[in-house]
Amino acid sequence: MEINERPRADLERFTMLQAGLDLLDQGMTVFDADLRLVAWNAPFLRLLGFPAELAFVGATFESFIRHNAKMGEYGPGDADSQVRARVATAAGFAPHTTERVRPNGQVLRLRGEPLPDKGFITLYTDITAQRRIEALIQQQNAQLENRVLLRTAELQNANTRLSLANDENERIAAALQRSESRLRLINDNMPFLIGYVDKDKHYQYANKGYSDWFGVPIDAVVGSYLPDLIGAELYAQLKGYIEQALAGKQLTYEYQMQRDGQTVYARSTLVPEISPDNETLGFFTFSQNMTEQKQMQAALVQAQKMESLGQLTGGLAHDFNNLLTVIIGTLVGLQEHPLHAAELNKFVAPALQSARRGAQLIKRLLTFSRQHPLEPAAVDVAQMIGDMGTLIRRSLPDAITVSTDFPVVAIECMVDPAQFESALLNFIMNARDAMPQGGRLHISARAVDLSAEACAFAVPPGAYAMIEVADSGCGMDAATLARAYEPFFTTKRFGRGSGLGLSMAYGLVKQSGGGILLQSQPGQGTTVRLVLPLTHGDAKAPCPPSDTALLHARELVLLVEDEPDVRRVVRQQLTDLGHPVIEAENGVQALQMVTQVAAIAIVLCDVVMPGDISGAQLARQVTASHPQMRILLMSGYNDDAAEAGPGDPPLLTKPFTRQDLARALLLTGKGTL
Repeated sequence: MEINERPRADLERFTMLQAGLDLLDQGMTVFDADLRLVAWNAPFLRLLGFPAELAFVGATFESFIRHNAKMGEYGPGDADSQVRARVATAAGFAPHTTERVRPNGQVLRLRGEPLPDKGFITLYTDITAQRRIEALIQQQNAQLENRVLLRTAELQNANTRLSLANDENERIAAALQRSESRLRLINDNMPFLIGYVDKDKHYQYANKGYSDWFGVPIDAVVGSYLPDLIGAELYAQLKGYIEQALAGKQLTYEYQMQRDGQTVYARSTLVPEISPDNETLGFFTFSQNMTEQKQMQAALVQAQKMESLGQLTGGLAHDFNNLLTVIIGTLVGLQEHPLHAAELNKFVAPALQSARRGAQLIKRLLTFSRQHPLEPAAVDVAQMIGDMGTLIRRSLPDAITVSTDFPVVAIECMVDPAQFESALLNFIMNARDAMPQGGRLHISARAVDLSAEACAFAVPPGAYAMIEVADSGCGMDAATLARAYEPFFTTKRFGRGSGLGLSMAYGLVKQSGGGILLQSQPGQGTTVRLVLPLTHGDAKAPCPPSDTALLHARELVLLVEDEPDVRRVVRQQLTDLGHPVIEAENGVQALQMVTQVAAIAIVLCDVVMPGDISGAQLARQVTASHPQMRILLMSGYNDDAAEAGPGDPPLLTKPFTRQDLARALLLTGKGTL
């Protein structure tokens, strides 16, 4: 290599690294032993509000502090005293981590570390949004390409000048060597993973964070073959991205891998190094550990659902107290005033109706709060929205008037019922927050045939169900409307929303083959329209078997239930259906009876049982030892069925009627209900 080629390569390396640092959201400065500026990046100026002309090599630390004092960054007091105190502290070159609240409310974390020959490196991080997920490596494709072209031209001119003076060449080489040492120190102290891979997939550079991520010393990384270093499994996952980078394309992606028995996540940006002849020489990789952010995102998704659920608590308590008032009052009346059989119905009917309403509320509440992947089913969306009327009404203040418009005929769509309810409830909560002084909320559903309008929803033409939620609230301006679907974007004050509701609804609708459209103007309210493809299911629910059809069996049933009152009611239902019944209080008693009574045909068992044997364990043991016996499980909690798989016993959800029990007994051995 000629003497002028090394500085050129070093300058290219320096330029690419500086461009990468400027892409970060985290600010960085390096001051020397005389408290003069050596290195910085653009985010430093942006985060702290410094003018660009204030930053240059040799700028004093005091000049930045004095600028802050004049701008009131340190609060009231004598500016000169504030400057002297902070300069004196910095001159101690002690490691420190502090947080500072700027007058505009922005919260910054400052982490300073001393350098070997005094001086220090400082990292500036914006933690205003409680360290919510932020992309620390920004996509700046066009700017990066322009910088590469600009720096390449500058380096070509510099190379021409360097060829004229060997002494100047040596001076620049020495300066670049010092700069490279400083950049190495900076890179090794940054919380980012930086590496460089040549066109033959061999590492030529890695910082300490990168080597620590893969658990390999830096000396062992440099010169190693990329597939060997990251492993065959991870290389198979990333091969497509690597090939694109070596073809000259800059791209960003996320990946996961196993490390120390745990799943870790990272986001990487690959920046190709392009020669003046348009040849890809290799690529830089700038990566960030996303494990903590992924965990926070999962927590926030559930928190958003729990936030909406919490807002329903008061209304649900009111409903349940009303239901219990009817049930308890009716039963006390029956207890204190014995009636003839002809008069019983006027007491029993309202008690049964209230009990069934309570069961439906519990079922809807559990479905709403449960975490699970999408489980599409044919749903009459108009009927579902109508069934949510109680939840909707109890979620809104009396100052908001609610109106609905639903057709008489069914409107069926394939959609996850729980997720659809959650999305609809989010729309309603947003409408409520947009009308703090009251207003009008209109909810409608209808079948439509989209043709030209399909483009607005980004769906193909066809038959759809259109669901509309319109409010008369404050509305949104164009800038807010453009960002409404962004995860974590919210206009509500901190603690009132996670910013995930609309993004989750958007994902649900898209995964279900539909589209969503927001229309809003300041002061004129907001209208949410979503469309879902119509489906026409021909399957009809089987008619419940009559009591007469069931009396022919008279098979012996072993009833396993730890609650005596529940056991008494279920025993009476079985007896009314014509089944002889024997009982057990727990799994141990049940196993003894199964062994001793060969005539048992059906085992009806609660899922949650006291002692060492649960209902599911009992079912497995009975199936293994007596395969001719049929098993039916029952439970009062829907999520008990979450782990069920093919071939598992059917599950009957409490509370159930005698007809529900009859149907379940007939279906034992035929799969899940």
